[in-house]
Amino acid sequence: MTKLSDTQTIILSRAAQNKDRIALPLPDSLRGGAAAKVVGAMLTKGFLEEVEADMRKGEPVWRETGDAHGVTLVATDAGLAAIGIKPEDSNIAPAGATDAPTDTLAQDVPTEPEAAPKTRTPREGTKQATLIAMLRAPDGATIEEIMAATGWQSHTVRGAMAGALKKKLGLEITSKKVENRGRVYRIER
Repeated sequence: MTKLSDTQTIILSRAAQNKDRIALPLPDSLRGGAAAKVVGAMLTKGFLEEVEADMRKGEPVWRETGDAHGVTLVATDAGLAAIGIKPEDSNIAPAGATDAPTDTLAQDVPTEPEAAPKTRTPREGTKQATLIAMLRAPDGATIEEIMAATGWQSHTVRGAMAGALKKKLGLEITSKKVENRGRVYRIER
């Protein structure tokens, strides 16, 4: 299976659920230059293709061609294969197909909840592993102690706790003010 980013997987999974494989609308968090970059990479890899949008059917438009026409994005067989769907075994009609039933959707589309944390484990000997070990210690750690151990600045420590540990790893971090020590952070078990 091809290595895809989370955003690419979401785009292809949504397209697989549409009978005509249209990959629009893109995720709300993907806009402007970022959208163009992600879509451009997927077009280059052959996961998506641009096809003329049927305005009468109300198909969403990815970009306008300048002659009062627009193009939409459609997942290709390679795009479906990249997320583990065999196009010939699916109920998905390729773009432009007219003989497929209109009320069927792919039933076996692998989807993962967007809010679910990923199961990632940090490599040993990294600063992130050091941070986790310090926060799992019975006494926890202060921002200043973490700064001394990692060489990070305070905003980097806070960002790592909020982003990498809480959001990506799904760890629950608590803090408590301790007399003569300051605010102490710990990972709840």
